[in-house]
Amino acid sequence: MSNVRLEHFERAAADIGAHGDNDTLPFDIDTRFIADNQDSLAKLAFTFSEEMESGNKGFANNAINSLQIFCERLLVPSGISGFRIATKVHPFWNIYFNGLGIAIAELHEPTRSNRAHAYRFKAQGESLFDRDSSWRSFREASIADCEAFGDKAIVVQTDISSFYEHIYHHRLENCIADLFQSGSTIPTQIDRLLNKFSSGRSFGLPIGGQCSRILAELLMASIDRTLTNAKIQWRRYVDDFVLITATHAEAYRALSVLSHALADYGLTLNRTKTTVLTGKHYIDYVRTQLGGSGEEANKLRDIDLHFDPYSDTADSDYQELKETVETLEISAILELELKKGQPDTFVVAQIGRTLKLHEPKTALELCRTLLAPTNLHAFRGSWSKIMKGVAALRTDEIFKDIFDRVDKLLDIIPTHSPHLLLAEANCLHYLRTIRFRQTQSRAEYLLHLYGSAQSETVKRACVDCWRHWRDRDAFIRLRNKWQTLSTEEQRMLWLTAAELGDDGEKFRKQVINSLPQAWALGIERKGKQTFSSIYVKWAENVK
Repeated sequence: MSNVRLEHFERAAADIGAHGDNDTLPFDIDTRFIADNQDSLAKLAFTFSEEMESGNKGFANNAINSLQIFCERLLVPSGISGFRIATKVHPFWNIYFNGLGIAIAELHEPTRSNRAHAYRFKAQGESLFDRDSSWRSFREASIADCEAFGDKAIVVQTDISSFYEHIYHHRLENCIADLFQSGSTIPTQIDRLLNKFSSGRSFGLPIGGQCSRILAELLMASIDRTLTNAKIQWRRYVDDFVLITATHAEAYRALSVLSHALADYGLTLNRTKTTVLTGKHYIDYVRTQLGGSGEEANKLRDIDLHFDPYSDTADSDYQELKETVETLEISAILELELKKGQPDTFVVAQIGRTLKLHEPKTALELCRTLLAPTNLHAFRGSWSKIMKGVAALRTDEIFKDIFDRVDKLLDIIPTHSPHLLLAEANCLHYLRTIRFRQTQSRAEYLLHLYGSAQSETVKRACVDCWRHWRDRDAFIRLRNKWQTLSTEEQRMLWLTAAELGDDGEKFRKQVINSLPQAWALGIERKGKQTFSSIYVKWAENVK
């Protein structure tokens, strides 16, 4: 009997519908599509998984190898000067991949050490992972361990060099095989899907999705066991390690044990981030790290800005959160960050998250500061949170009196900060903020961007802007190029047609019979519901 059940895919679809498909990229219309069609898409995924599990590993290997799976690698800023690659995956395959991941997590979680703090799987609930198991809890637990050692504790803190990028697929396949029955095709399926997402390479996890987190934790469990068996006191959050010992000699031994264990999996420690500290220095460092930007900034750090609109106390929770934010001198905090040589990205991100919790006048002043040409580069490490905050504000009619002034701030960003829009993730976040209103400068920017972009995801986001603007000229231009558009652009143009009256209706009638073949995933079966049929039916009522 297979360990993969319908509920795994239902939960995967629900998670994507609620939280998005990739935490480094903005929500797009596919998130809404998944949220509105969770049951149908989950059943489609489960049916395919049953078919894969009904055969042997060779059958699953050949079946997945034969599929054309849309995925795209996008550049995402990391911190103030680094970059990494995130992977955008077709909505169905994202559900399928995450569903398999949930089945893996369900089997793996009971065996994990409580010293591993990252992504602890929850068997029930809206969230896949326990929110109390966090980076902060990891740091706080490491302080408690250090204090238990007394004054002579020696602490090693280190992390793995390019962790996700260097994970070897075959090692993961073996780890997955240890969880499932001997005849299961799940290990093979994960290996082949990873190969697709990695452009044929045999290493690397797609960054930003839930299944990758689950797989990374599965691999790291082997390292965790090695450290425990060597009687080393350790804590871990993803690829960040803290090793606590009594002497410098023991610290060196612990570091060598960890290095050997990682080498067995083709991984190495980051030498530039490996430090050895006394217990006192480590505790002082972490306490500063957890909150050292001044009293007001620390209060802002401690605010839980997660708001559940479906809770029984949603209204009172929102009001309480709003009142808490109003007690803080947010403008003063932001000015303080500007005076620093390197602003605290988390504090600036929290300010971005609070924008719609302020009165319009205060929100506008914060936007002026955040989006000013002289400041935006300094705040570049918090770009996504700033843009999400502006977009949230821009959707709320409470702030309609300041829309025009916020829009003017947004319009000039491509002129004064074009370098910040070069990374695809930044560009996508920006496009999401300008889709609410068409201006001459935005129209010119979008036309140039669409013509020069290499990314299908960026092109698709451009079409989404034209959809919101009901731009008939852009629609006709793309309609005439229908056969040369990618399937991702076609799906967005199909939605756009609903906004263009007779032109849209005629266009849909002309191309509808081609959609089952054009949007085929390669898993369609006669007489069964398909991805394209689910999408077409859903699109009838999208506004």
